[in-house]
Amino acid sequence: MILCGERVDSQTALRIGLVEEVTAKGDGLLAAQALAQKVAKQSPVAVSYSKTLIQAARETPPAQNLIHEREAFVKLFDTEDQREGVQAFLEKRKPVWQNK
Repeated sequence: MILCGERVDSQTALRIGLVEEVTAKGDGLLAAQALAQKVAKQSPVAVSYSKTLIQAARETPPAQNLIHEREAFVKLFDTEDQREGVQAFLEKRKPVWQNK
């Protein structure tokens, strides 16, 4: 696509994994805001780690990224937010994140 300047329609882009979602024309901002609201309900610590790993993936080989992902997972497992997430799940309530 890049070398030949090939264009693809939205459904093809979705099918081949180039995009994760297709919205109706003009609904992109609403879809992005809905996604942001979902992310805002997650542990801020976990979201921060995820964003760091995503950015690192742009410049780091996959094998090295897997190492960083495992390290982040271990660090996250020892946070107050992790314990709160598990406890909230067991108690069938929404978690109250402390960002710790």
